[in-house]
Amino acid sequence: MTAPDYDDSNVFAKILRGELPAERLFEDDHTLVIMDIMPRGAGHCLVIPKAPARNIFDVETESLAHVMETTQVMARAVIKAFGADGVTIQQFNESAGGQVVFHLHVHVIPRFEGVAMKPHTGTMEDADVLKTNADKIRAALG
Repeated sequence: MTAPDYDDSNVFAKILRGELPAERLFEDDHTLVIMDIMPRGAGHCLVIPKAPARNIFDVETESLAHVMETTQVMARAVIKAFGADGVTIQQFNESAGGQVVFHLHVHVIPRFEGVAMKPHTGTMEDADVLKTNADKIRAALG
């Protein structure tokens, strides 16, 4: 399969350039972590590489390694921040695979026994709720 070229007008590229706001949780030289504005559960965040990559098909191996390292850091942080029983890690590729924003990103979602993940409705979460949840995660990161 040949994926289309990377389009730098996607929402995550704009966030990385500072053109759009986001609730930022963590940043290093290679990755940025933000709150998902349409969370499927409290603490749902997104790990994105700073290097342009449409998805798994075109990401450089080194960039992907940094994304996964940050994903592990965030998985531990959301478990601690929310007292979660587990974590769901999701990554989608191309429209047929469920990808909506065409910049590689990994979903990190705290999970609780007996609590279903909320459906993806397209409804944006209240900014105050996102900030409160982000503060919990930032505190867990130390």
